[in-house]
Amino acid sequence: MDLQVHGIRRGDSGLESGRDAGRTGASSAARPVYAALDLGTNNCRLLIARPAPGGFRVIDAFSRIVRLGEGLTRSDRLSDQAMERTLDALRVCGAKIRRRGVTAARAVATEACRRAVNCAEFVELVERETGIGIEIISSQEEGRLALAGCAALLDPVHRYALVFDIGGGSTELMWLAVPGDGPPRVLDQVSIRCGVIGLTERYGGDRIARAQYRSMVEEVAAEIEPFEERNGIRRRLAEGQVQMLGTSGTVTTLAGCHLGLPRYDRRVVDGSHLRVEHARAIIRKLVTLDFDGRAGHPCIGPERADLVLAGCAVLEAICDCCPVDRLRIADRGLREGILVDLIGVAQGGREV
Repeated sequence: MDLQVHGIRRGDSGLESGRDAGRTGASSAARPVYAALDLGTNNCRLLIARPAPGGFRVIDAFSRIVRLGEGLTRSDRLSDQAMERTLDALRVCGAKIRRRGVTAARAVATEACRRAVNCAEFVELVERETGIGIEIISSQEEGRLALAGCAALLDPVHRYALVFDIGGGSTELMWLAVPGDGPPRVLDQVSIRCGVIGLTERYGGDRIARAQYRSMVEEVAAEIEPFEERNGIRRRLAEGQVQMLGTSGTVTTLAGCHLGLPRYDRRVVDGSHLRVEHARAIIRKLVTLDFDGRAGHPCIGPERADLVLAGCAVLEAICDCCPVDRLRIADRGLREGILVDLIGVAQGGREV
């Protein structure tokens, strides 16, 4: 699978100003507007953008933690409460899509909807209530889109890359060849059912003993080891040929903590590097805290305080199996990949 790499243009705030976005006239009306919606197990995220030289410019965005997959590991069903929370967020998304005059859109759902036995009922409800048609995508398509959105951050100096996305219901890992004169190529890909919501429901989200936390890391590592073994990632690492790129709330949160940000700032975090030893030092401190202690951190907050340790356990498992010195942080992924697809097809380019 080859990928075209597209850039992303954003204003200082990450969005066009309201004044610019609200302009009318022939030139504005003639420009297409694209929307990408990612309905995950934990989050509902929307980007609305216009094409721009080298990529696109975001004109509106929305993100809300909805925990659609809450309780799914126990019942294999989306709960009424989770569906209602998600519907509330999707109503906001639908209103934004209409208000911005979107000309082409793609809305996708991932692991929670792949697993839930009542998913078809939920998708019908969403379309009836919001007008949004949700497409349930495979884990392979999820990985492809996430990679399309963050591939520009890969360094062609390193011949191989391990790219991962720690989600609410699963973790996606991709092993790539990165030629110096072309787009990255996926050599192997796996989706493991170790996401932050399921792990938190089984191990707890308040105070977790160190031994219990280590058990969580070892459980995830056991799922990753076969992927490492069949690709010989450690051997490539020893030869200095491997880079690691992470796109998830876990890695962006840890980067924000390491940078000492008074509040999370995407402009600072996206594209930054984090040494694994520094990430582990932050994790050791977080494990000593209870829910309230983690919630008090400005880059975590109460909405993520119960989930962050599960994400940390997945990250440590990845780093135990594939011991790189540092990773690059991507605050971009699936939504950006959808926009790359939509704009590329509309402009007659090769579909990524």
